[in-house]
Amino acid sequence: MNCRNYQKELEKIIAKIECESRVPRLLLHSCCAPCSSYALEYLSKYFDITVFYYNPNISPREEYDKRADELRRLIESLPTEHPIHFQVGAYEPERFYEMSRGLEKEPEGGERCAQCYRLRMLEAAKMAAEGEYDYFTTTLTISPLKSAEKLNQIGEELAGIYKVEHLPSDFKKKNGYKRSVEMSSEYGLYRQNYCGCVYSRPK
Repeated sequence: MNCRNYQKELEKIIAKIECESRVPRLLLHSCCAPCSSYALEYLSKYFDITVFYYNPNISPREEYDKRADELRRLIESLPTEHPIHFQVGAYEPERFYEMSRGLEKEPEGGERCAQCYRLRMLEAAKMAAEGEYDYFTTTLTISPLKSAEKLNQIGEELAGIYKVEHLPSDFKKKNGYKRSVEMSSEYGLYRQNYCGCVYSRPK
């Protein structure tokens, strides 16, 4: 059983950053505006953030674009201590379908989802390494339906491959998910009713 507290690990890193009076660059993979709201409010006090919207699992294209537009609107509206930049990745649904071949009947939260997390975080790690960012991480740990342990394991694996630090997180902690719901209401954010892929979409 994993007993790591990723929120406590994040707090230790932030305390060290504050002690050193520096503002590291963070590449933050994002799936949507609601999931990003609390993470951005929290992390922008300590990091110069680039939000990277890369989600080839999302379909149809109209949904992909709608989520990207909402994320852009949130970033432009959010008062922050340090800058937040925004980059939309290429829409590559073929990569998701190739990855999920043979896993179509997996239950939600199963191996198909784990591979989907890895696909998206892989692009974030590559971009962070190429851009010489100090850290990369993902907003996905905000969801009560997603395993912070699995996401952090993937992040640490990719950090070893691409030689860029992974920032541990479990954004649902400290009422993070509750705050994201509140912020979605405050900013009038579009909250989708499915993760993004055809397998999670309501029938």
